Amino acid sequence: MQLVRNINIQAFFNIERKDKMKSKYRLNGDVVLGIILTIFGIIVLYPFYNALLVSLVPQHVYVKTPFMFFPKEISFDSYKFVFSNDALMGGVKVTVIVLIFGVLYNMLLTALTAYAMTKAIPGKKFIMYCIIFTMYFGGGLIPFYLLIKDLGLMNNIAAMILPTGFNAVYMIIIKSFFEDLPIELEESAKIDGANDLVVLFKIILPLSLPILATFSLYYSVERWNEWWNGMLFIRSIDKQPLQLVLRTIVQDASEFIDQASASQASNEVTIFADGIKMASIIATMMPVMCLFPFLQKYFVKGLTVGAVKS
Repeated sequence: MQLVRNINIQAFFNIERKDKMKSKYRLNGDVVLGIILTIFGIIVLYPFYNALLVSLVPQHVYVKTPFMFFPKEISFDSYKFVFSNDALMGGVKVTVIVLIFGVLYNMLLTALTAYAMTKAIPGKKFIMYCIIFTMYFGGGLIPFYLLIKDLGLMNNIAAMILPTGFNAVYMIIIKSFFEDLPIELEESAKIDGANDLVVLFKIILPLSLPILATFSLYYSVERWNEWWNGMLFIRSIDKQPLQLVLRTIVQDASEFIDQASASQASNEVTIFADGIKMASIIATMMPVMCLFPFLQKYFVKGLTVGAVKS
């Protein structure tokens, strides 16, 4: 009996010792993982931080320390130059119009198509194959240009809104989310006399806010960064989107710096090309970065709830 008790006590201490060793290894692993993630985070975030610093320092500070951690002197001349351009506010206005109407247009078509693809409509498989086909093959740039020209959309803001109806991948994910909702909700609504549109806008969409917010953010980023269609189809300066205006500012920055250097002493020149470029980048990024925290709670959830099946 004593022997059995001693064996049990020894086994208990062995198990406790193993648990302590596992806890120690787990703690050491967490520390190493934390250090690795911290280093990786610094590598990812420092370029953005450095871009902000370059946009806030005068030229002589940047020349001495192009890679800095803390600015020795702050100057907002680069931002003054960027926002003093008359075309900038026009570009902001155009981009805001493209953003608002474009996202509403995208989300309306995406939600309607996704909801229709959950129903047993005639030719559903063929329509779905046609949508998937567009993910891998396109008509090409020249037919696209000729189509916009024949539609009379040249030099029209609508040319940056109408051609992009919806993203096929986004539609498929939202379709999968709709299919995961309880069918009893729709059936009970139809018993009360609701049609498909009422069911969609009064029941389905309110229950789909996380995934709708997620892809609204995706579409917003795409619309905010719109420049390709603007470069192809827009000729008037007052109709150019913000990205094209900032591109013009960056291209003209060197010429402006040459003129400033010719009229001032080199140590008095605070505006420089890299500072203007970084200020333009920061000015472009900030609206989206300010919008993201408000949609983050929907963003994380929406990434997973709609991607269960295709």
